Amino acid sequence: MSRRVVVTGIGAVSPVGNDAQTMWKNMLDGVCGIEEITAFDTSDLKVHIAGTVKGFEPEKYFEKREAKKLDIYCQYALAAAQQAVDDSGILGKIDENRFGVYIGAGIGGLNTFVNNTLGLYHGGPRKVSPFFIPMMIGNIATGNAAIRFNAKGVTLSVMSACATGTNSIGEAFHAIKDGYADAIIAGGAEAVVAPLTIAGFQNMKALSTNPDPKKASRPFDKDRDGFVMGEGAGILILEEYEHAKARGAKIYAEFAGYGNTCDAHHVTAPDPEGAGLARAIEIAFKEANVADDAEVYINAHGTSTHLNDLTETMAIKTALGENAYKASVSSTKSMTGHMLGATGAIEAIAAVKAIEDGMIPPTINLDEPEEGLDLDYTPKTAKKRGINVAASTNLGFGGHDACVVFKKL
Repeated sequence: MSRRVVVTGIGAVSPVGNDAQTMWKNMLDGVCGIEEITAFDTSDLKVHIAGTVKGFEPEKYFEKREAKKLDIYCQYALAAAQQAVDDSGILGKIDENRFGVYIGAGIGGLNTFVNNTLGLYHGGPRKVSPFFIPMMIGNIATGNAAIRFNAKGVTLSVMSACATGTNSIGEAFHAIKDGYADAIIAGGAEAVVAPLTIAGFQNMKALSTNPDPKKASRPFDKDRDGFVMGEGAGILILEEYEHAKARGAKIYAEFAGYGNTCDAHHVTAPDPEGAGLARAIEIAFKEANVADDAEVYINAHGTSTHLNDLTETMAIKTALGENAYKASVSSTKSMTGHMLGATGAIEAIAAVKAIEDGMIPPTINLDEPEEGLDLDYTPKTAKKRGINVAASTNLGFGGHDACVVFKKL
């Protein structure tokens, strides 16, 4: 049995807006959410900037006692999930046993882990919170969302590094398509802008050391020097088409294809030929039955690292052939930074909104592409284009490659 799947709700917490509509408007306006880190002292670090969430109000979503029992990544996930569920209007209109949750995290409750480790080190076992484990574990956003929305159907937590968000929504898409659920709350969340992770990534030489936060994330630009960490959450409500139509739901777009492959090459570096990602794109476009004359937008992983941007460009060319030059491409990471486990879901929302509004968000800070990077990367400003297909691609440490494709209904 193969069924059609659509997007009926979206929610976001991000460096450029704490709801999906604000985030999308700021993306189209080229607003950069990357700033100096103020939550902790960065004087001992080489990197002092990140795409942090600003003005998040947990009291909108949680009682104070409840919030204290949730790591911030889980707070972001549940807030975005609440937005998406409310947007969809699905509660009370679905069998709880056919309602699922697929929310992933690349790392999970890192802040809870660090704080309790320090507590143990300085004060002994009595300083470890009884809520340490259920706050820290990587599946707990999924578990809490299922409890909050009484979703008793297929439930899964995906963890595939920076491909997490894309794999989460892709696996949810297939679960609905194959008849295991009628709707799934799907996406990713992350909140690991912390001294430990900044130090780890900077010592790998993966992070930008550009002192100007507004110019540091510059995907595809010849002067790029690494990615900028970000945080937040993105959630989509995926629903079987006939189920959505029967209840009169608003439909953003059809979820039409998903590709999931592995480079099997290196723990951090992508396949230098981009072969794994090319196969993921090919698989997703084939499943979506994308026509050669389709008007296509690709929200690229576009991390602003030398290896990613080159290999991703090669992968798009390999997968699409000459059609790669007809596609509009951009990296919204130029504005949000790299949100790790949340990034794929946030960028899928951008792809869906691009279809709905006929607008391509820009790659800001793209002054001059590196030699060989010759696709239409939508530099600096958004552009109007009536697209009927939008894809999002993501790669993760460990060689994970993922692509999702949406179509105008």
